[in-house]
Amino acid sequence: MKESNPQAPSGAAPQGDKPAVPAATVILLRDTPEGLATLMLRRNSKLDFAGGMWVFPGGRVDPEDRRDAADDEMAVARVAAAREAQEESGLLVAPEAMLTFSHWMPPAISPKRFSTWFFAAAASAEAVKIDDGEIKAHAWMRPADALQRRDAGEIELAPPTWVTLHELREWPDVQSALRGIAARTPEHFTTRVARDAERLMALWHGDAGYEDGDVERSGPRHRLCMGPSPWRYERG
Repeated sequence: MKESNPQAPSGAAPQGDKPAVPAATVILLRDTPEGLATLMLRRNSKLDFAGGMWVFPGGRVDPEDRRDAADDEMAVARVAAAREAQEESGLLVAPEAMLTFSHWMPPAISPKRFSTWFFAAAASAEAVKIDDGEIKAHAWMRPADALQRRDAGEIELAPPTWVTLHELREWPDVQSALRGIAARTPEHFTTRVARDAERLMALWHGDAGYEDGDVERSGPRHRLCMGPSPWRYERG
């Protein structure tokens, strides 16, 4: 499959001086009788970062993920994603089999900031094995079901995970998902947090209020409205 080249976002908000830690995650896909499913892991609620949330396998890029001095950022991130998948789920995935899905940068005000590449790949048929330490539970979830469970208060999701699941809903099986992902340009999301009188919002490039945080400004929308339930993604 031929992969599109990532492009930088338009109108990205200033990020301040706090450096972001390189990180990578992989969306592992599997066909089930009910349709496309992705592996979700629940992080230990005692962890400082994303504790208790359901996430895709992933984590920070370690120095040993650079196999060769000539490796670029994407190659190193793929190795990191593969290593994290094995450590957190016991599943093996080849770095070269991963397709770039998206890139996420949190707000400058975040206490911990990770510059994260999201990749996607077909999962092997192996059984998932978690350590019951950093990862406390796992499940293969249909994207739409995961979103419904969040709205029902059964699971917690971070905005990047929510948007990713929202996008995955359009594909019925693994092969169609991989074809669709390979054919598109990976998108970069640099998050700005704002709110109106009722709810918190995550704003991204293209939203009329992105630059100054004015959520009432008329114009195009690219935002996730969070709480009260259900969450709502607006784009256009």
